[in-house]
Amino acid sequence: MDKLLVIKIGGNTIDDEKKLSSFLQSFAAIAENKILVHGGGKLATNLANRLGIEQKMVEGRRITDEETLKIVTMVYAGYISKNIVAQLQSYGCNAMGLTGADGNLISAHKRNSVSEIDYGLAGDIDKINAEVLERLFDNDLIPVLSPITHDGKGQLLNTNADTIAQEIAKELANNFDVELIYCFEKAGVLLDVNDENTVIKKLTREEYQELKSPKTLNAGGKIFSGMIPKLDNAFTAIDAGVKKVVIGKAEQLLEIISGKAGTTIVNE
Repeated sequence: MDKLLVIKIGGNTIDDEKKLSSFLQSFAAIAENKILVHGGGKLATNLANRLGIEQKMVEGRRITDEETLKIVTMVYAGYISKNIVAQLQSYGCNAMGLTGADGNLISAHKRNSVSEIDYGLAGDIDKINAEVLERLFDNDLIPVLSPITHDGKGQLLNTNADTIAQEIAKELANNFDVELIYCFEKAGVLLDVNDENTVIKKLTREEYQELKSPKTLNAGGKIFSGMIPKLDNAFTAIDAGVKKVVIGKAEQLLEIISGKAGTTIVNE
């Protein structure tokens, strides 16, 4: 089967023009089939504040009311998406910016309230339309996906970009050798979040369970708690047939792909 790289970049890269430009140059240089999924960065929050629209966050997740949905759609699917696409075009990469509503690409439903928290118009994914993505590959078009989905009834939804990347990787694993890459500000999974020299090169399920166990944490283990959802997603993707998941620094994208950087998640 052909190789496919599903690559997700976060807000810290998007918020830094120089880092984003460097990352996109590296992304454009990748010869294999590839998909880029991007988060939102601080632009949506900054714009909402300027417009006097209060933003509420719970455990790092945005509460998406109707006015906030308008903001994130304009920023994520508008400015950020088209800025990325324009830069990729300048690097010879024929990209196309899409939301989940385009081509019925990603259908979702409004998230149910969790522990009495109503996340508003936040979406949880129901289905990925793999056929649309494969048609884009056949026409040498590179999908750039913003974290906006739809419910099939005319309602847009704000959906976590990490989850979008994971679900796309899982869905396409039937037809491609898929590698899922999460790019963020750290060099990988760190034993000590304050020391970039403590990158774990390879992480098995058994090792991960030990690292996040209360026993290890109580003994002074320093694995970053915010990394746990990413790692849970990584092992879920591996279980669904994704060949490899790597977590690493956006500035090291090509080294991550070649196996010289980042943390590789393996199913052993």
